[in-house]
Amino acid sequence: MLSKALLRLGASAARHPWRVIAAWLVAATLAVLAAIAIGGRTADSMTAPGLDSQRAAELIERAGTGQEGMTAQVVVTPLDGAATFFDHDSARTALTRLQTEVKRLPHVLGTSDPAGALDAGGGKAVRGGLVSADGRIAVVRVQYPDQSRLSAEDLDALVGLGDRLRAELPLRIEMGGNLFYAFSGSDGGVSELIGLLAAAAILFLAFGSLVAAALPIGMAVFGLTVGVATMTVLAGVTDVPTFAPVLGSMVGLGVGIDYALFVLARHREYLARGLDPREAAGRAVATAGRPVVFAGGTVVVSILGLAVANVPFMTVGGLAVSIVVLTMVVASVTLLPAFLGAAGPRLARASRVGRALQTRKLGRLARRQDPAAGAADAAGWRRWIGHVSRYPVPYAVGAAGLLLTATLPVLGLRVGLPDDGSLPQSRTERRAYDLVAEGFGPGTNGPLVIAADPAGDPGVLDRLVGAVAADPGIASVAPTHIDRATGIATLVVFPTTSPQDKATADTIARLRTDVLPAAIGDGPARAHVGGAAASLSDVGQRTSQRLPVFVAAVLAMSFLLLMLVFRSILVPLKAVLLNLLSIGAAYGIMVAVFQWGWGGALIGLEATVPIVSFIPMFLFAILFGLSMDYEVFLLSRVREEYLRTGDNGTAIVEGVSGTARIITSAALIMVAVFLSFAVAEDPSTKMFGLGLATAIFIDATVVRMVLVPATMTLLGRTNWWLPKWLDRMLPRGPVGTDAESTGEAPRPRLVDR
Repeated sequence: MLSKALLRLGASAARHPWRVIAAWLVAATLAVLAAIAIGGRTADSMTAPGLDSQRAAELIERAGTGQEGMTAQVVVTPLDGAATFFDHDSARTALTRLQTEVKRLPHVLGTSDPAGALDAGGGKAVRGGLVSADGRIAVVRVQYPDQSRLSAEDLDALVGLGDRLRAELPLRIEMGGNLFYAFSGSDGGVSELIGLLAAAAILFLAFGSLVAAALPIGMAVFGLTVGVATMTVLAGVTDVPTFAPVLGSMVGLGVGIDYALFVLARHREYLARGLDPREAAGRAVATAGRPVVFAGGTVVVSILGLAVANVPFMTVGGLAVSIVVLTMVVASVTLLPAFLGAAGPRLARASRVGRALQTRKLGRLARRQDPAAGAADAAGWRRWIGHVSRYPVPYAVGAAGLLLTATLPVLGLRVGLPDDGSLPQSRTERRAYDLVAEGFGPGTNGPLVIAADPAGDPGVLDRLVGAVAADPGIASVAPTHIDRATGIATLVVFPTTSPQDKATADTIARLRTDVLPAAIGDGPARAHVGGAAASLSDVGQRTSQRLPVFVAAVLAMSFLLLMLVFRSILVPLKAVLLNLLSIGAAYGIMVAVFQWGWGGALIGLEATVPIVSFIPMFLFAILFGLSMDYEVFLLSRVREEYLRTGDNGTAIVEGVSGTARIITSAALIMVAVFLSFAVAEDPSTKMFGLGLATAIFIDATVVRMVLVPATMTLLGRTNWWLPKWLDRMLPRGPVGTDAESTGEAPRPRLVDR
């Protein structure tokens, strides 16, 4: 039985704490060394089998044009506001020097030559889209090999050159391109530190003990080190997306500290009863550890379910995040009880500072959350839950109406690609983006690449270029590049609209369905639309198509698991519906903030952006798994009380109030961790952080403290209804009473009133 195995595991770790801690130190050291020796770098491959953009990428790779590699662009304009490149030879000379020095950088395959384009046109013609029509802005496009041959040092070299030339040339120099996206790194480290500090403060107020606050933090840091290092090793085998380490850190810290809090709270309860610290640790792992294992397993399975989208980078990203979550689960039932055993009886009392806080207003939270002194707090929660239970209909209708209202903006959800225009003005990528849009039009920031195989038809390319150039959504077409060996041609075309504009997606769809087929005809020639904007548009469409299947699969899995655990039909059905409400409300708030701009300034959002195409599916997987944490933790306690007393009303009041303070503290910690990522510069990180924080806050307040007791009261005894034939078919679940897990004699059950 799971509970007995956890009891033995927790007790053994508490009896031999230094052995377990040493084993984790060795594991962390080996993981870090392996990451250094054989680990790889994260890389984004926003493609998927069968997509038109993937076929375009395959043709480009066959042609070997170099356009499949990384790119950067250096955007320049004279410092003198009245000068133009045409009027001043000094500006043109400075541009020539800049282009020459960029070309000499390591791994640079080649650059464009805007000064040469001007000279070839006698200073009057604008060629190749390298100099703006008014001669004020020029672009040096830099071609690198594929990402596997590059590193952050290449970006540092380019940025360092820009810093030096800014001091030497009469030019304003800004830079952008996917080289920055790949290697500029994230501000995840700062966000992690902020999240840890916030979590430490909440834990200290919750327990009034520095030792009790330090243990969950220490366990989370150990687990995060092992998990992220393992993720780095995975990156040496396959392409792990760049968002995976940030998302893994975000989710890992949140669930790790939460899981530790659940176990630690039970441990302190047992210490307050007078149990030996080692026995208390074993029983805490046996009771609170069961929901932790189940909830963590649900998170892992939900995230791994992303494979249903058939988008490789999402599958690998989900696997990478699952590794971190799984590491946190293992740490919660092994490393944490070792910490508890090493701390001994000190965890049963508050520190001197904690006791001092309890004499002040700030200490009220500490008094309420201290399990040894929480009787008044439990009574307060009992009064609230009892109040909700006496008026279940208005509370259920009101709370459900509130969440449905928050969900309404989802009807306007638009997926897309936030570009550099959504970054803050402090970033050179944003300033380069604005200069390019000003000089060449917004579509220049998101060129499309059309790859065509004429298949022996000599006139197809001319027809193709003419048809594409005539499309109203295309601003210009660069000269065609034809590979002599394969005959494959590539056309770089610039839309009239920005990469994140819905009109750009419409242009891509029109090119594929109308323009290209008409130009090619019925012959063997073929053409495909690629480029970053096209790839993200394709991925967005595929995830939107697969999202209903994924949601149905996760809901069905969660229903079956909860039915197995709680021996009920209505309890898991209610849990699934309420979780959908909280996730839907989180989606709605994301749309209001990122697409409508409501309160965007509070998180540093300077422009409205569409929701990143793969984020809704990722968020659903993570949030549904995380919401199971609170569901399992709360309902486990309610079921324990029901099995102990046989009274549904008493079970609801005692179960919900008995877990309310822990759920509140856990939610505060998780919200603090997630919100620390919501203020990051990258819009995708902001979306993950705000979406997760909002859903957890709603789930732990409106859902757990209002909707759960209200609906369970309305359902009454039928909460635990299960047909006898189904009960006989199902194996026994892992969640039972506290007595069942610790070997105590259960009390006789009473008849429900």
